[in-house]
Amino acid sequence: MTESTTQGLSTRSIHGSGVKDAAGSPHVPIYNTTTFAFPSTADLLDVVDGKKAGALYTRYGLNPSIFALEETLAGLEGAEAAWAFCSGMAAETALFLTHGRDGIVCIGDAYGGTLELLATQLPLLGIKTHLILGSELDRLDELLADGPKLVFFETPTNPTLELFDIRAIAAKAHAHGARVAVDNTFASPVNQRPLELGADFVVHSATKYLGGHSDLTAGAIMGAKDLLLPIWNWRKNLGSMIAPETASLLSRSLRTLVVRVRQQNASALAVAEAMARHPKVRRVFYPGLPDFAGHGLAKAQMHGFGGMLTIEVAGGGEDATRVADRLRLFALAPSLGGAESLVTQPCTTTHHGLTPEERARRGISDAMLRLSIGLEDAEDLIADLEQALQ
Repeated sequence: MTESTTQGLSTRSIHGSGVKDAAGSPHVPIYNTTTFAFPSTADLLDVVDGKKAGALYTRYGLNPSIFALEETLAGLEGAEAAWAFCSGMAAETALFLTHGRDGIVCIGDAYGGTLELLATQLPLLGIKTHLILGSELDRLDELLADGPKLVFFETPTNPTLELFDIRAIAAKAHAHGARVAVDNTFASPVNQRPLELGADFVVHSATKYLGGHSDLTAGAIMGAKDLLLPIWNWRKNLGSMIAPETASLLSRSLRTLVVRVRQQNASALAVAEAMARHPKVRRVFYPGLPDFAGHGLAKAQMHGFGGMLTIEVAGGGEDATRVADRLRLFALAPSLGGAESLVTQPCTTTHHGLTPEERARRGISDAMLRLSIGLEDAEDLIADLEQALQ
């Protein structure tokens, strides 16, 4: 990081990069460049051998547009370093292949693609994975004693917004010599900073809140530099580098991250409160509601309650589908974190790949609708939900 983390988050999101443009532009230009030339072989070798920082080859990440983005990303999470990727799944894959070869414990719900990677694909490579529910946290000591060196979890989780105590889990994992990685996509650095609570890695699908406009696909890992360095070669040789154009677009988005997320926090709380009063909504999952099971923990480890909530419609899956199909402002689409509000039925999208039995075991009912609250007026979003529920 180039600036002190005592600066505010908005300041870091705008001035977090030390990469400057020679022509004086306040924004680092897009270096849509494959390779970079050197005045001499000695200068080239200094960069190749890591003796001096510099641009070299874009697939390696040695590109000024990517440097600028990664410095800002690191500053937002209070990390020593950050690596940017072409997607959140690419970031997770590189993390698991680097630090999870001795075994991985995944706690609670997670994105469907992450669960598939952990349960189906990594075991094909001989990586032992353990997927436990939040209600099975008492098994963590036993599992870690068997040798896994990486604990991974989302908080809040997708789609039930379950929260986990980052500080407590990190202490337990570290006692067994294991590292902790937290997927902070739902919360964003505005609402939660896991490294400050003892996590070793923070992972993001930067497609979501960090990107914020539904116009880019990217991922990121933040943490201590010595822990991130081994991930660098996996990123390089798997070919999962972010493109300079996307890096520049993401840098643009980060400048408005704080104002966007704070507005989404406020609107999501208003929507959640309205839905909690609605007779055709059986249940609302949102950390900002006082009767939510994780409300106390959310107040302790989060700075805001987020822009995501899930409602369970009275009736069943067909009723939820009818509500989703009647919405006018909420676009029926996967993903989240953009300026426009989205609705998705987890059983048809994010968790469609799980069997009905596994969804039921995880508390994901067919009557659930996951809402990503955008930047529209909260009153209009509430009115849209109310007309659809009728």
